[in-house]
Amino acid sequence: MTRLRETDLYPPIKRFLEGQGYEVKGEVADCDVVACRDGEDPVVVELKTAFSLPLVFQGIRRQTVTDLVYLAVALPGAGAGRRAWRRQSRDIVKLCRLLGLGLITVAPARGPGHVEVLLDPASYQPRKSPRRRGRLLREFQRRVGDPNCGGSSKRRLVTAYRQDALRCAGYLAQAGPARLAEIRSATGVAGAARILQRDVYGWFQRVERGTYAVTPLGRRELVVYADVLDSLGLAGLGSRDGEGSAHDHQAHDHQAHDHQEGRPA
Repeated sequence: MTRLRETDLYPPIKRFLEGQGYEVKGEVADCDVVACRDGEDPVVVELKTAFSLPLVFQGIRRQTVTDLVYLAVALPGAGAGRRAWRRQSRDIVKLCRLLGLGLITVAPARGPGHVEVLLDPASYQPRKSPRRRGRLLREFQRRVGDPNCGGSSKRRLVTAYRQDALRCAGYLAQAGPARLAEIRSATGVAGAARILQRDVYGWFQRVERGTYAVTPLGRRELVVYADVLDSLGLAGLGSRDGEGSAHDHQAHDHQAHDHQEGRPA
């Protein structure tokens, strides 16, 4: 199979623009394609066989000439390339919209080349999400100190929710089984009941109605998060001789990941 070249995209793009009444010329002043019509702003199209950052950079540079800049890429055929395009196309369109660039796909496999305009260039102001903004600010305000290193991906993140769970576990490790009202009052964690009842991390055990104790896994986690406890003013809590297997630890950690610890507020 012949490898596709950028020049293979030019004929179908030229035919498409001419069909809309443009006069089209290739390679004009560093632009791959330039189209003009009746004194309107010129249309510039940059060609690449695949979407890439260099193509985006080209498009941004062309915006100093005209607002009507399109990026044109070949639509991958069947196989891994097409699957990758399907996964990424929404993000690609969103990026182009954010930058004010248009996006065109060319499908050379469809006869003489099927051209589809996915996006026209226009100024773009991202819509803000009050709900996401509120969640971000609440998490920032509730979190004590700065327990995470920016850019971390492997280490379990310490969220405000986890800090509250550590407060509850630390209190139970020190005081023994206690009722929910006592735990809430002693720790200052308003959502203590929900944290203990949901038991996302496997740290808590219901002893009887309304009364909870810390599990062996919870005691071990107090040791793991000793630095966090210290930042919360709870240094020295927990024990290194808690019971429970490593298998239990991994199972509950996986469960906590599935619950997405950053989501509980």
